[in-house]
Amino acid sequence: MTTVRICHLYPENMNIYGDRGNINVLIKRLEWRGHSATITPIGIGEDFSPDDFDLCYLGGGQDRDQNIIAADLTKKAEGIRSAAKDGVAFLWVCGGIQLAGHGYTDANGNNLPGVSILDLETVAGEERLIGDVVLDAKIGDNNFTVVGYENHIGQTNLGPDARPLGNVVKGFGNNGTSGVEGAVQQRVIGTYLHGPLLPKNPILADALLTWSLEHRSSEKISLEPLSDNFTEAAKGRAIERAQANR
Repeated sequence: MTTVRICHLYPENMNIYGDRGNINVLIKRLEWRGHSATITPIGIGEDFSPDDFDLCYLGGGQDRDQNIIAADLTKKAEGIRSAAKDGVAFLWVCGGIQLAGHGYTDANGNNLPGVSILDLETVAGEERLIGDVVLDAKIGDNNFTVVGYENHIGQTNLGPDARPLGNVVKGFGNNGTSGVEGAVQQRVIGTYLHGPLLPKNPILADALLTWSLEHRSSEKISLEPLSDNFTEAAKGRAIERAQANR
């Protein structure tokens, strides 16, 4: 049995649309395979040690929430970059993807510095991008469908070192015009998709867990498949809803 050490950043500040549920999915999918997880919440004023974790999670938040945590996150930035370089897995959602990049300029013109674990920049747009999303996604050699829900005013553009999480089939994506959503770089995944994301996307959850287990054990990991009938049914319903809405 392997214990995956999960850091949950700012759980009291960054948790909209049930994003906290992503942590529950990671825990259960580990347990179903005979592994376990420890969850360490880290908030404002608390230290982040890059050697203490195998996975780092940050949920979504509104602009006011990001303004609350931004200065503190800057103090943790060096450790976070060190963890990403060392192969720690990351999932940062919505406000998280914006702060994972080089910076976010909000609707009031405030520039919030990011931690630069994803090569991207974000500025607030004039229109909010809202609705169900369907992606053709790719992680490594895995091609799969991702579904979720977006609600953001940020307009995100990727730099050359980041690749999209997926191509948009339905929805707006990073900025409504590029045709892509999210970003992947090293073992860092950023996305605008809420819902929460992982209950309906087990392949994505398992990609994160594989990276985390590999970091913990320093060995190549292949996870045995699980029966995901209910999950796949939920994903199918989300795809139908997205098709009907647009």
